[in-house]
Amino acid sequence: MLILIIYSFNGGRNVAIWAGFSTKWYGELFRDQAFLDAAWVTLRVGLMSSTLATILGTMAAYVIVRGGRFKGRTVMSGMLYAPIVMPEVITGISSLMFFILMAQWVGWPGQRGFTTVTLAHITFSMVFVTTIVQARMLQSDRSIEEAAMDLGSRPWQVLRDVTLPVIFPAIMSGWLLAFTLSLDDLVLASFVSGPSSTTLPIKIFSAVRLGVSPKINALSTLMIAIVAIGVISASLINKRSVTKRLKDEQEAAAS
Repeated sequence: MLILIIYSFNGGRNVAIWAGFSTKWYGELFRDQAFLDAAWVTLRVGLMSSTLATILGTMAAYVIVRGGRFKGRTVMSGMLYAPIVMPEVITGISSLMFFILMAQWVGWPGQRGFTTVTLAHITFSMVFVTTIVQARMLQSDRSIEEAAMDLGSRPWQVLRDVTLPVIFPAIMSGWLLAFTLSLDDLVLASFVSGPSSTTLPIKIFSAVRLGVSPKINALSTLMIAIVAIGVISASLINKRSVTKRLKDEQEAAAS
């Protein structure tokens, strides 16, 4: 990655030969409307799919952990975790066949595009959200929820005031993972996307097949920078949260 970053500032067209320092390929990248459109589609799909996947995955985790034994629980768990163990190409083919049959039976979707890519990403990424949130709920102390109900809180109040704050870090982790999976996906999107919904990974893959352009290096450097900023920010926020919690615990113990 360090070599890639260095050669993104290469002034020559050949990515393997250094021809002097230049930032012209960043300018070329921002003038390439095809890449900008693909980036915008990818960002919209990622935000929408990760948000909906987080909501559905959290609901599924809550039902599995707090719902007890109910009819169909085993089938539900198997369907939730199937995309994790199946190859992504199988999920892509299954999604494509589903959308084709739906179009034949009910006339929707009329064509593959933004909606089909978003739905496919939701189906794939919500599994990971469910796994993360479920693990956090299993580790949480349920006696706190029971104490809140003993004090007169209704179930929805316990969910709002106790359960959600406890599992919120896991929910945020699930959202970030779902967003990352959506940005990174190539195989699944290649099956369910259309001409008007080309995502950035598909665009990069198509461009690289014709030879690596210095614009690809510039785009990759920008993506690395964005990820690095996100990781550093998350680490600082987490460190501040841990420090605050320890301080509160020390103050509580002292009092």
